[in-house]
Amino acid sequence: MDYKYGLLTGTVDEMGDYKRRPLLLSLGDGWSAFLTPVDESRTQCQSWGPWGLGSVRKVKVFSFLFGLLATFLIMASYILTRDQNGLLLTPSPSQFRVTSQPMNLSSGKDNAGVKEVVRNIVAKVEFQQRKVPGLMELREREPHIFSVIPRKFLPYLKNPCWYEEHTGNSTVDPYRRNSYALYSKRFQAVYDHLRSAFQEHLHHHAGRSYRLRCLPYFYIIGQPKCGTTDLYDRLRLHPQVQFTTMKEPHWWTRKRFGIIRLSEGFRNPYPLKDYLDLFDLAAYEIQDLLGNFSRENTQLDLIIGEASASTMWDNNAWVYFYDNGTGMEPPFLVQDFIHAVQPQAKFIVMLRDPVERLYSDYLYFGLANKTVEDFHERVSESLQLFEVCLAERSMRSCVYNTTLNNAMPVRLQVGLYVVYLLDWLSVFSREQILVLRLEDHATNRKRTMHRVFDFLHLGPLTQQKEADITKSPASNTRKPANRNLGPMLPITKDILQSFYRPFNKRLAQVLRDTAFLWTQS
Repeated sequence: MDYKYGLLTGTVDEMGDYKRRPLLLSLGDGWSAFLTPVDESRTQCQSWGPWGLGSVRKVKVFSFLFGLLATFLIMASYILTRDQNGLLLTPSPSQFRVTSQPMNLSSGKDNAGVKEVVRNIVAKVEFQQRKVPGLMELREREPHIFSVIPRKFLPYLKNPCWYEEHTGNSTVDPYRRNSYALYSKRFQAVYDHLRSAFQEHLHHHAGRSYRLRCLPYFYIIGQPKCGTTDLYDRLRLHPQVQFTTMKEPHWWTRKRFGIIRLSEGFRNPYPLKDYLDLFDLAAYEIQDLLGNFSRENTQLDLIIGEASASTMWDNNAWVYFYDNGTGMEPPFLVQDFIHAVQPQAKFIVMLRDPVERLYSDYLYFGLANKTVEDFHERVSESLQLFEVCLAERSMRSCVYNTTLNNAMPVRLQVGLYVVYLLDWLSVFSREQILVLRLEDHATNRKRTMHRVFDFLHLGPLTQQKEADITKSPASNTRKPANRNLGPMLPITKDILQSFYRPFNKRLAQVLRDTAFLWTQS
């Protein structure tokens, strides 16, 4: 496979979200990035005499050989082990770099230039239908997924589950090599419980042992900084709902490719079985309920949810694994594989005004010394990068462009909700995707949660339980230090509103709801 090498300009925190970091090195433009030959003038060489000239030549030779050896070792190490620390293969972001002087916010000329950039972008906004891959293509690309997940699930369970034969030694710890357990020490108590309960939850039939495996009935798929944590915290209080061991597994978008944190590069991919282990706690509860359950003409209503805010938008790994990164657009998206194994799955999306989402994203994940002026500069640079991409690529290609996304100082693309939603609607029906607004949730949590309950076909609640779910304070709100920074600059807000306006307009058309214009939040 023909990769270009380099270091990303971003990192990801423990919840899997992006932080910007300076570009350290790019190896995408040939050997010159590694070689550092001595460049001395002829006068200096002559003043040293013949020994000095020879020394320079020796330095050049040794420098060349050292660079060549270092490059070879890095390439060989990745190819053989795919277990790097700090090296992530990515096309060089230099093709998107915009060189500009620091912006003078008191100068109308600079802001006029940014507004012109936005006008150029808006003029090129178009929404083209994507080519959806066939089932055979998906099976050929990811055969392991289809060899583990069956085509049909147990009919007497509302949640998609099946019995998988357990062929291992019954005395061996089934979670000893689970990647999530090894990487996330916070969940050791949960895995200790799973280990102790494993044997009693094995189902024995005809001399064989089986374990109940499950996938989620529904997914909370996005977007970041749009209230997904608050929705998750409330929904898991419902007696008919269980969630994965951890809130954001990020398996479909990152872990199955071996991406834990972008700054650490690729590691060993997380196997599908490790992801399925995250549903075992809920599967055990389903099995316990089955003991007193009649399977005739009824279903067990307990359901499982999964909440990774990257699922809707993050397809950054495609460039390394599909078509060697040479294609203009991803040939496969996350939703293609989920639909192939779970065509009846349900999805919940929480959105907010994309202008405010971007500012919240900057405040939450940004580096120290955040200021409204710094945010303005980052927005301006990101818009220029996006404009450069659109000069040569389609809208979808730029939205999913891994190099561009890694080079952007702020995540503009995450707020282009309609681009992602249209691609999800290319494989799932509109009835399978519930789209909510954070603004509505903040003003009337009870109404929002009832919409969610109806969407998931959950049973009625007691007044006390409903009060517990709807009246608790909001989760994951802005930190006091960030609140003290105040709102973004008016000029920044005006520029961002102009940028997002055509995307919001199309979103409102698709959802048939003018509230998604965010003209009045």
